[in-house]
Amino acid sequence: MTGALFEISFALAAPFWLLMIFLPGRAITARIAASPLTVLPVLAVYLAMALPVFPELWTAVSSPDIDTFRDLTALANGAGAVWAQVIAWDLLLGQWMFLESRRLGVSPWVMGPLLVLTILLSPFGLLLFLALRAVRARGTRAGSADPDRADRVVAGR
Repeated sequence: MTGALFEISFALAAPFWLLMIFLPGRAITARIAASPLTVLPVLAVYLAMALPVFPELWTAVSSPDIDTFRDLTALANGAGAVWAQVIAWDLLLGQWMFLESRRLGVSPWVMGPLLVLTILLSPFGLLLFLALRAVRARGTRAGSADPDRADRVVAGR
């Protein structure tokens, strides 16, 4: 059961990633990406795996040290719960990046690979996106962008 839940956790998030990467210009994609509810199915998987190991999970988060965390992740449900948590937070992060990129007018050709990197190694994807965002925001502040464009992009117009 735990192995199946582990596999399901990413499968539940994958459709949202696919929309943001392959259909970034669609209004439905922006509406879905704007909702934090996309992570609820993944969080249900998290709860299914976290509740059986809650005492170990609580110990690992309430007085964290590497050995306690290692003990938690040595348990199948512990590792699965941590994985589902990562999947959920990565999805929320990816949704924010997607919406910010639309607001800033970043090309989907740039964001697609950046979102894939975020799926695989979210800290690297986030760092690159934050650098890109800083450059784009500086250009916007300098008056090089149409201030109404961001509203039209987010609305899908």
